[in-house]
Amino acid sequence: MAFPLGPAYIWRMKDTAPDWFETCIGQLTANGTQRVWSVLVTIFGDLAQSGSDQISGALITALTSLAGIKSEATRVALHRLRKEGWIESTRVGRNSVHRLTDFGRDQSAAAAPRIYARDTNNPDTWHVLIASVSERSRKELSDLMLIGDYIPVNPSTAIAPGPVPDGLEDLLGIESSAISVPDWMRDLCGPEPLKAAYEQFWTTLQLVERHLPANGLDDPLQTAVLRVLIVHGWRRLILRHPSLPPTFLPADWKGAECRQKVLQLLDRLPRPSLASLEAVLGD
Repeated sequence: MAFPLGPAYIWRMKDTAPDWFETCIGQLTANGTQRVWSVLVTIFGDLAQSGSDQISGALITALTSLAGIKSEATRVALHRLRKEGWIESTRVGRNSVHRLTDFGRDQSAAAAPRIYARDTNNPDTWHVLIASVSERSRKELSDLMLIGDYIPVNPSTAIAPGPVPDGLEDLLGIESSAISVPDWMRDLCGPEPLKAAYEQFWTTLQLVERHLPANGLDDPLQTAVLRVLIVHGWRRLILRHPSLPPTFLPADWKGAECRQKVLQLLDRLPRPSLASLEAVLGD
């Protein structure tokens, strides 16, 4: 059955939403900095990452509307993702269905371990690369930093987990299983703006946890929207820096606490199937 997704229908969806849901949505979108195309990447990455998964345009509009995103902004974002090779779309009658391309699935799969892992990375071995003053040496370091999980220490030095990579030409590589991290390095890895963003997200997660119904949700659309916004907020933070063990971060860094709370909330908001979500729209 086609989904009568006009403005009046969307208004009724919002108008019947319980107060606790509106409070949670308000908190998860309070910073007002969501890029709509990025929210859509999260929707596909969390709900439709399999090669056989596809989402109707009606469902995407329903999810983004409940998250406070206007339908025109959603259409523009879908166009951008198609243009950049993230998704492909197919017309089915008067409607459209959308799915991740191979490129989109690869990008989503690459980020998934960082987003959903229950434990943080704690490598046994580290290596340091040091460049000389030559342009060739600096370029080699810069190229490696683009493809590796490196922490820039200064313009000529970077550090990363794991052994020294093979094939170095103009770089000095030093490998060690013991490393001492001074406060200035912790401040470099966990700068104040990012630390403050984690603290704000931690506060938001605690508030959402307090407002979620204790006996669970019976509305798959509400479940999906809350999941997506939680994952989106977490994804925006965790992918802004390399995967680092606690010794590289300030003592009051809230990353570990946020990870634990995100996973607890996702356990309380199990991923609805696309079939169940599409069925709600067809009722």
